[in-house]
Amino acid sequence: MKIAIVGAGSIGTLLAALLSKLKEEVWLIAKTDEESKKINADGISVEGVSGSWQAKVKASSDPKDAQECGLVIVCVKAYDTKGAAKAVRQMVGEEGFALTLQNGMGNIELLQDVVGQEKVIGGITNMGAALIAPGRVRHAGKGDVVIGRLDGKVPVVMRAIRERFTRAGIETRVSKEIKGSLWAKLLINAGINPLTAITRLNNGSLVEIKEVRELMRQAVSEGARVAKRKRIKLAYDDPLAKVEAVCEATASNVSSMLQDVLAKRRTEIEYINGFIVRQGQELGIPVPVNTVLLDLVKTIEASYDVIVK
Repeated sequence: MKIAIVGAGSIGTLLAALLSKLKEEVWLIAKTDEESKKINADGISVEGVSGSWQAKVKASSDPKDAQECGLVIVCVKAYDTKGAAKAVRQMVGEEGFALTLQNGMGNIELLQDVVGQEKVIGGITNMGAALIAPGRVRHAGKGDVVIGRLDGKVPVVMRAIRERFTRAGIETRVSKEIKGSLWAKLLINAGINPLTAITRLNNGSLVEIKEVRELMRQAVSEGARVAKRKRIKLAYDDPLAKVEAVCEATASNVSSMLQDVLAKRRTEIEYINGFIVRQGQELGIPVPVNTVLLDLVKTIEASYDVIVK
């Protein structure tokens, strides 16, 4: 199976390295020629919980170089999904599929609009990763991958994806209730990402400091109330316990949102806590902590170039 990963960020780069173990054709689609040339020349360097090792993949900034793929994995930021969807459509072969392993909500629907409903598979990953430089990634925490379709169908290709991911060392399972997994991951992100971005703490510190742990508890509880009202069956009976477990499992990880803030990049806050806020407003459910977290992170973004005198 020819595989392409769109998005050479932390998770995309780590996935490309892991999937290279399959000895199948693996492409990593980067934003710039400079990034792709470096990856082609030097390969991918991985360090962290899976050890220190090198991987060789094909890289390009032009989706046309990786056409007729059996699987295209989308790992771009949520705000780039709409722009990436056209490239994904070019790359997916007639018998191929697109799999989104992104943060935030709404990515599946955006891809379906362009690629086709039958060709899009949703998914989440709890792996922790941090991009040190183009082609150099820290594997900060092991975690599973869950894949599924919104309609609950389980086409043969999903079992093929699970088999390949498992051979590559990525624990993977297929779910008929992927919406519950997506919401569970949303709550994990809502509890961890903005608080790390605001406090500049790593994941593990969130459960060590009681004040920030309480804020995390409230943010997750608000999101869980929204999910309950929408009759979403979450993948975990105790979402707060799961969030705390993820913090501990990825203790040294610098969250993706904190990575964005440190690099003065746009964050995915609107697609995580912002999504919970909008859903809460529609349902008449107060979500004050998520609202404050949303506003604070947006303030940080707006103040990147402000110089304090």
